Amino acid sequence: MSTVDLYAVLGVARDASTEEIRTAWTAAVAGLGPTDPSFRVFNQAGEVLLDPARRARYDAELADAEPETAARVDVPAEVEVAQAAPPIEPGPPAGRLPRGVPTWVLAALLVLTLVVGGAAAFAAGPIGRALPDRPAPVSAAALADAVRSAESAIVPVLSYDYRHLDEDRAAALTRMTDDFAKDYRKTFAIIEDNAPTTKTVVKVEVLASAVASSSPDRVDVLLFVNRPTTNKATPKATVYRDQVTLEMTRSGDRWLVDDMHTTLPA
Repeated sequence: MSTVDLYAVLGVARDASTEEIRTAWTAAVAGLGPTDPSFRVFNQAGEVLLDPARRARYDAELADAEPETAARVDVPAEVEVAQAAPPIEPGPPAGRLPRGVPTWVLAALLVLTLVVGGAAAFAAGPIGRALPDRPAPVSAAALADAVRSAESAIVPVLSYDYRHLDEDRAAALTRMTDDFAKDYRKTFAIIEDNAPTTKTVVKVEVLASAVASSSPDRVDVLLFVNRPTTNKATPKATVYRDQVTLEMTRSGDRWLVDDMHTTLPA
């Protein structure tokens, strides 16, 4: 079961009073339009936590999820194995991998593999567990800023057009830390070798977002995105549906992508 920490979404403690939750919710949605993805996330948190019956059921679900989370936190990332399809080429199991081989690399390469081996569509499965608990952020405003930064960053990070790859790479690099940029450059070099031949164009549409975990300087943002993709073999766009978690880290007054985890195709 995947349980998003709604208390972290609003930046309040789990034993916060109804009035404290209402105050945090009011501050979080202030200035946001009803169609803003962040508004929907904050509003959902408020609807659950401000209803005594729904809050009680949610607290029970959160408590049930914690033993599984605690048990898996002690397992090193290098030996975690997610229940997903095997990677495109022989190597470590799919799921959350060490920084040297992030799962989003395999997802990016999949687009090019489909062009060569035949078109196929996939629907990504749910993320299978809650992320470890972290302290609440310093303010709801900072949390909202991290979410907006993630929604903005995911577009240049995952999209590209074979006709202007240099510009696409440059735009993506401005949204990430130096460490993450090293992995991104390696993967983009492979894309640059293949995309002009396959004439691949990948776009990104953000459908919704939610906070999975947070601390004063780090926020994990879960994003639901569509990736309409075209190439010379399939000029009509094939839409890939992804669930991506961006690890956003504070750098001065900005939030940058420091890591990314995505569900591989089933």
